[in-house]
Amino acid sequence: MLRICSLIVLILAGAAQADVRGAARVIDGDTLDVAGVQIRLFGVDAPELGQPCGDWSCGRWARDELARLIGGRQVTCSAGAQDRYGRLLARCDAGRGDLGLAMVQRGAAFAYRRYATDYVGAERQARASERGLWRDGGRGVTLPEDFRAAQQEAGVPPGRVPPRADCAIKGNVSDSGRVYHLPGQRDYDRTRIDPARGERWFCSEAEARAAGWRRARR
Repeated sequence: MLRICSLIVLILAGAAQADVRGAARVIDGDTLDVAGVQIRLFGVDAPELGQPCGDWSCGRWARDELARLIGGRQVTCSAGAQDRYGRLLARCDAGRGDLGLAMVQRGAAFAYRRYATDYVGAERQARASERGLWRDGGRGVTLPEDFRAAQQEAGVPPGRVPPRADCAIKGNVSDSGRVYHLPGQRDYDRTRIDPARGERWFCSEAEARAAGWRRARR
């Protein structure tokens, strides 16, 4: 009986460490949905989706950079621990190397020193070359964790602030599926956007429909 139990534990442990492979949907600059599994890229921290950097929407830009790196290819993510939001912390590859490293090299994400120092050298090189977030010497750029802390201190509820004034359509994920809410609709004000659940902001109804969302009835 003891041997059987030990075998079961080993099998479950092996399953927990299995790689995740499949088509990827980019949620923000460091978060993916791969084959239905929420993935947080290990060792990097990208601007929040609604985060501005001076006069430009660096959060949306970082998300788009990650999408460009993937280029519609299948993604493989190595297994790791889960973060406090239930996302799998992992290194991911779309066939051209470590996505986290590539994001830092492009200046589209920071090395997340709080948890790892793997990408500190790449960040220094990107900063010296003034790539991405480091253009103009990084003027107007705030570390994502500082931006999150400021939002929390100001009492701004998560998902309340759109990335731009003209990108105020809320893409919500619920038991009814993916539904987007327009300003003025009944449930708009009480709807919060949680990128960790795959929710997002849209700049137009056409963009929302193309991403697979449907309009809320009320």
